[in-house]
Parts: sequence; C-alpha cells; structure tokens
Amino acid sequence: MRTISLHDTLTGEVRVLEPREPGKAGIYACGPTVYGRIHVGNARPFVIFSLLKRFLVHEGYIVTFVANVTDVNDKIYDKARGEGVLSAELASEMTAAYMADTEALELGRPDHEPLATETMGEIVSLIESLVESGHAYESGGDVYFSVRGYPEYGELSHRNVDAMDQGEGVEGAELKRDPLDFALWKAHKPTEDTAWDSPWGAGRPGWHIECSAMAESLLGVDFEIHGGGSDLIFPHHENEAAQTRAARGAPLARLWVHNGMVRVPAAGAAAEEKMAKSVGNVFLLHEALSAFGRDALIMFFVQGHYRQPVVFSEERLAEAAAAVRRVREAGRSLVPGPSPAEYGSLRDAFLEALARDFNTPRALEAVFEWVRRANRADGPVGDADLREMLGVLGLENLLEADAAEIPAPALELRDARERARAARDWPEADRLRDELRATGWEVRDGPDGPELLPAR
Repeated sequence: MRTISLHDTLTGEVRVLEPREPGKAGIYACGPTVYGRIHVGNARPFVIFSLLKRFLVHEGYIVTFVANVTDVNDKIYDKARGEGVLSAELASEMTAAYMADTEALELGRPDHEPLATETMGEIVSLIESLVESGHAYESGGDVYFSVRGYPEYGELSHRNVDAMDQGEGVEGAELKRDPLDFALWKAHKPTEDTAWDSPWGAGRPGWHIECSAMAESLLGVDFEIHGGGSDLIFPHHENEAAQTRAARGAPLARLWVHNGMVRVPAAGAAAEEKMAKSVGNVFLLHEALSAFGRDALIMFFVQGHYRQPVVFSEERLAEAAAAVRRVREAGRSLVPGPSPAEYGSLRDAFLEALARDFNTPRALEAVFEWVRRANRADGPVGDADLREMLGVLGLENLLEADAAEIPAPALELRDARERARAARDWPEADRLRDELRATGWEVRDGPDGPELLPAR
C-alpha cells in the first residue's frame, strides 16, 4: 500500500495514516443539523470525505465511512416552533431533503448515516460513564462535563482554557459549577415537544455527546479519521475529543482532519465571508446543482485544497465548468483500453498528490497534463489511465459516450427545465430533472447550455 498522510489538527502536522487494524480505515464526518435544506458549504465535507474514501479504497483499504445526521437540537426546536410543526416532523422532512440533495452529487452514500434520535441508548450510556468516573455531574436534571477536571482540555483547538466560551449563552448558567462546563444532557423544557428517559429525568442530549456516541457505536474508539469543517474544531470537536477520552481512556480518533470553509464575496466589498445560514448568504445545494450542474460543482470542490477556504461565485463555477468541458471533449477522441506506457508517470503523480495530504489541485495538474498529451497525440490513445484518475475524483462520467439520438420527449423536458431555471423556479427544475432521469436521460449543465446524456 502507498504511504498516505493527512494534516492532523491535534498535532498541527501532516501525519502518516497508521490504521488500528492493517488495511482498514474508519472515517467519521460530522453531518448536518437538519432544520433546513443544506447549502454548498454543508456539502463540502460530504464531497471531501466521500472522495477520500474513494481514494483509500483505490489504494486497497477496506473503508467504513460514517456521516451522521443531528436530528435533535436547539435549532430544530426553534425552527419547528416558529413554523408551527412538530420538531420530529421538521427533522424527518429535512433529513429526507438532505438525502435527496446529496444523492444528486452521485458520489454514493456513506456506509452508515446514524441519527441522534436512534442512538439514545448509547448516548445515555456514555454520559453515565462520565458521571461514574467523576468527569461529569448532574444538576437540576441537566448533566455537565467538568472541563477543568480534564487537564488536556484545549489540546485540539490549541486554545487557552480560561479564554474559551462554549457558546451556550446563559442557558443553565446557574446550574453549572463552572461557566466553562458544557451540557451532556438537558432536562426537558415545556417549549420542547420531545423528550427521552434517562437516569437524570426526561430530557435530551447535548450536541457534542451525540457525535461521540454515534462515532463510537459504529467505529469504536481510536479509529482512523475524524473529519468535518474547520468551524467545528471548537467547541464541537474539542468537546468530542475530551469526553470520549475521559470516559474511555482512549482517543476517539487518530487523525482530526478539517476542511476549510466555503466563502462568498461580501456585498460591496473586496473581502469574503463564510457561507452560513446565520449570515443569510447561503446558496442551497439543490439550487447550485440546478444552476451549475453536478460535474461543475464537483470540479469546483476538487480545484481547491481541502484545508483551504474556497470562494463560491459564478466566475469560479464557470471556470470549473470549462474544466469539465475540456475533459469531456478530450474524452471523445479516446478509445477504450490501456493508455500509453509513457503516460504512466502522470497517473503516478496523480496518486502521489492525493497520498500527500489529499492534494486534489496538484492531482488535477496531472489529469490536465494527461489530457494535453492525449490531444497532441498522432494516433488513438487508450482511456484507462484517465478513467482511473477521474473515477477517484468522482468524475468518471465525463468519459461516457455521447448519445447518438435523443428522443423528442427528453428534449421537451430539457427545454421545460431550462425555462424553469430561467424563472428561478428551482423546485420545478428539480422535478423536471428527476422526470428526465426516469425516462433514461441525465442533464449536465454548463456555460454552453444543458447537455443530455444516457442516465447511468
């Protein structure tokens, strides 16, 4: 197996992946809190860790990829109350929307997608272990983790403990022994329409303990890679790391791998700001897929190094779409079969770039050098190397053959979808896209207009 290294937030170094069991790797990536449709920023970790799994599988690893869904949370209660619906109803609706939106990325599903509401037994058991070991305490039906009772607290985020703010506001302040302590279990409130039984009374878990329990239940402790956005380093991942080690005497994960944020140009300024629901500058994933197409969106993500922020704009998506078109056009002149031996060094460079901190921009350099050589070749060039590289990046469909003849009903649906997109009627555009797929055709969007290909 090739030596693979990734940047570890805990040590601040690029470290070699050393599996707990030879040839196996577990990945846990924090998924969304389902109180609304996910945006492009939420999609970035889904794409990155789905592709990381593809690369590890390519290299011979048996990979278990877990991406959770947080379906009980303050934000869900607040949103449901404002809309006059049950929190469970809202969470179920938005979970289904999340599944549909990420399914449209066509990267496959994680091996497990646990729900917090279906992991209550494991959550309560983990909290009990923390209380029994003296790392947590009950107060008024709440249970809190004692931050100062865990000397290593702050090691992941590299922050001074006294300067930390858990972001819990004044909630439960009078019940805490120390303002730094964070909630593991919250007593039921009259404004909350769901609750679960526990040794401390009816209530529901805090956010951080949910992920520790879901990860451990499916991957055990000391698994290989814990991922998520860099905005989760503190307090979420700091708290996950602390509570699991305090309860189990072992680290939750060997490598903590974080992706940079998706940013958008700030209005009226040259600066950029994080894409976030709280800011109101989001571009929802299903809208982005309708507007720019799946291939351009995947290309946009892999054009940036996962650890760096990326700027989401029409100009960047146009660049990504042009790159997609370039590969697709080159693919039309290729023939099925082995690639020339002299192209093998580019395949090796591609894989080495991914092995060294999953450097997708450098890997793409090898892809496009391969394309340049193929375009200049005097005779037919076999597509095997390019197909292999694109497959790791989730772009293998760019080499699919063009349709010889497209039936009139499919063309009519394509045109109707274009009219819906022009009117910014994204739900109708999504419906027409799905109808097209049901007839056996798939639409790919680009600067030169939509292209119809046989559905896979």
